Amino acid sequence: MNKYKNAGMIFGFALIIFGLTSLILTLVGIHWYFLGWLEYFGRLFAFVAKIVMVLGGTILFILSRTDWERERAECL
Repeated sequence: MNKYKNAGMIFGFALIIFGLTSLILTLVGIHWYFLGWLEYFGRLFAFVAKIVMVLGGTILFILSRTDWERERAECL
């Protein structure tokens, strides 16, 4: 088992949560204070960055939950 598995899952989950809540809060007209720097580059950049946060977090979460040794054994 990889020793970074739990860290990857937590970081991926945090990216998903912060990305989704940031997108929802943008619809209301407010934003997370620590993600406010994204708005400096424009609304389109901020929107795309938030979508990338959600997608990247999902991919990281899924990859960290995968048992690669079992997958490798099933292929053989």
